[in-house]
Amino acid sequence: MMQNLFLSSSFEDVAQFFPEFIGEDIQGRTACLIPTASNKDKINFFVNSDRNALKDMGVTVSDLDIAEASTQEISSKLDEADYIFVSGGNTFYLLEEMRRSGAGRIIVEQINAGKPYIGASAGSVILSHDITYISPMDSSDVAPSLDGDFTALGVTDFSVLPHVGNIPFRKAANTILKSYGEQFDLRAISNNQVITVVNGRTQTLTAA
Repeated sequence: MMQNLFLSSSFEDVAQFFPEFIGEDIQGRTACLIPTASNKDKINFFVNSDRNALKDMGVTVSDLDIAEASTQEISSKLDEADYIFVSGGNTFYLLEEMRRSGAGRIIVEQINAGKPYIGASAGSVILSHDITYISPMDSSDVAPSLDGDFTALGVTDFSVLPHVGNIPFRKAANTILKSYGEQFDLRAISNNQVITVVNGRTQTLTAA
């Protein structure tokens, strides 16, 4: 398995590291952006900010809302894209839609085949084996069909904890560290940090 993961809290704040992470000219490359996690958020400016950060580097971005697309459409759109980008919002709602639509299975297959994956906030959390720990930050009430089963994509053997030290999530992040720090292998990152996984090598980079 050749996993290439770029796991952030806020992509725009760490976009400077992306070209080197990819290791090739990204001009003219394509990214499929899944904004679905933000469907339940009144405030979702961050999706545009992250989309624009990619576009500014010459990447062509197309959106795919897995809450509306068919499994076949999801499969073909992800197949066509050079990169997969799953943006932030409510992780429980994202998990519900990934299960219902089949997108989760397709994404895991493509990650394991080596396709670069970009996660921002919920998009990073969803790769954990279990997202129970994110409940102080996100409400599971918006995803009733999960019925308490918070088993997620299971791509990483650690769990990303985004927005540590950043308003408005500082308090929730501290609660998660206290409540779940022993149960989960939490990797805490602020908005200006990114965890990269390239062929089994994991490192955390911090933007100045």
